[in-house]
Amino acid sequence: HVTQGEIASRNETQLFVLFALFSPVLFFCLVFQTVQSHKPHFLALHCQEVGGKNFEESMSHVDNFVKELLSSDALKEYSRARVYLDENYRSQEHFTALGSLYFIHDSLKNIQQFDFKAKKFRKVVGKETCSETLESTPTLEKAKFPQDYFPECKWSRKGFIRTRWAMADCAFDLVNIHLFHDASNLVAWEKSPSEYSGTRQKALAYVLDRITDQRYEKLPFFVFGDFNFRLDSKKVIEKLCSDATMQTIRTDNNEIHKLVFQETDNDRKVILQIEKKLFNYVNQEVFREDNGTSLLEFDKELSVFKERLHEQEIGFPPSYPYSEDSSQGKQYMNTRCPAWCDRILMSPSARDMLLKPENEEKSIVYDNIGPNVCMGDHKPVFLSFRITAGAGKPNANKHKCCVVQ
Repeated sequence: HVTQGEIASRNETQLFVLFALFSPVLFFCLVFQTVQSHKPHFLALHCQEVGGKNFEESMSHVDNFVKELLSSDALKEYSRARVYLDENYRSQEHFTALGSLYFIHDSLKNIQQFDFKAKKFRKVVGKETCSETLESTPTLEKAKFPQDYFPECKWSRKGFIRTRWAMADCAFDLVNIHLFHDASNLVAWEKSPSEYSGTRQKALAYVLDRITDQRYEKLPFFVFGDFNFRLDSKKVIEKLCSDATMQTIRTDNNEIHKLVFQETDNDRKVILQIEKKLFNYVNQEVFREDNGTSLLEFDKELSVFKERLHEQEIGFPPSYPYSEDSSQGKQYMNTRCPAWCDRILMSPSARDMLLKPENEEKSIVYDNIGPNVCMGDHKPVFLSFRITAGAGKPNANKHKCCVVQ
C-alpha cells in the first residue's frame, strides 16, 4: 500500500514529502520510480503485515529488504533515515507486524522528530533502524487493539504506529494503521452495515481518540494504511443481482455454506457465488470500468467520521483483492468483493494544509501505483500534495511545538 504526500512552500525552498505504504515484497523498481518521479524531500513508507503471512520464516527477508533500501543508489541523496519494524512475533501481546520507514533528503536542512517520553522535538541526524521491542522506542507511539475488539480472530496483528514530525515551521503526525478484515463473506452479507463495519468503526475511533487526547499538543494528522474498509456487501449484491434468484446451500448442521445467484432466464446462468472466502462474480469489469466509481455509493464506512476525517476524491479502482499471479496484474481474486481498503485520510487541520495553486495542474494527486503490475493482493495508493511553510500552525506562541529551531 502506498501513501504519498508532497510538500512544497511558495518561497524558494521547496519541501516535498512522499508518504507511502508499501508491502516489503514490492518490486524495488516501482519504489524507485515513484521517488524519481516526485523527487520528495521527505519520504515515508508505511507497511502492514511485515514478514508476510509466514512471518516466522520470512522475517529475515525484511531485514535484507531494508538494507537494500537504505543502500540503494536511488536513495543516495537521503542521508537521514528512521526505520521502525515490528518484528517481534514472539510477543502475542504486542506484535502488530507494522513497519514505518522515513527518509529525509539532503536538501531538507531542518527537520525534527518528536520524543514522546521527553515531550519535545529532537533534530534528526544520521540513519537509525529499530525493531523487536518498539514499545520502548521514545520516538513513536505504538498500540495493538484489544483482543475483545475482534474476538473471532484468536490472534490479531492489527494496531497502529504514530510518529510526529516538524519541518518548515509546521508539524504533523503520521499514523500507520491496520484495521480488522472481513472474516466471512457470508457474515458480511447478512445485514447492512455488516458487523465487521462496526468493529472497524470501533477500532478507528480508538485510534482517533488516542492521537487527539490531552497527553500531547494536538496537531494536524495523516492516517494511512490498510483500513480494510469494505463495500456494503448486502447493498452491492442487491445491485449486482437485482434480477437474479438466490439459492441457499446449507451444511448438514443447517448452516449456510454457499449462496448462488442465477439469472431468471438465459438458461439460469450463475452470476455470483458466495462462500466464506469466495466471491465469484461473473463480470469483474464492473469493478474496473470507470475505476469502479459506480460502486462508490456503497463505500460508506468513512461517513461515520465525516467530521473528524477527510479524503481526496477517489479516482482509482478498488485496491483489494488483486491476484498474486505475476501474469495477472489487473485481475482480482475471487475471494472477496473488491473494495477500497487502502486509503489516505487526514484531519480537518491537515486538509487545510494542502495547497492547490491555481496556475499549477494536478498539484494534488490521489491515485494507485502499478495498476498493471502484480504487487501482491493490495495495490499501493499514493497522495501527492503541496503545503506552504508554516501551514497548519494555529498560533506561534501557544503552539511552540510547531516551530523548528
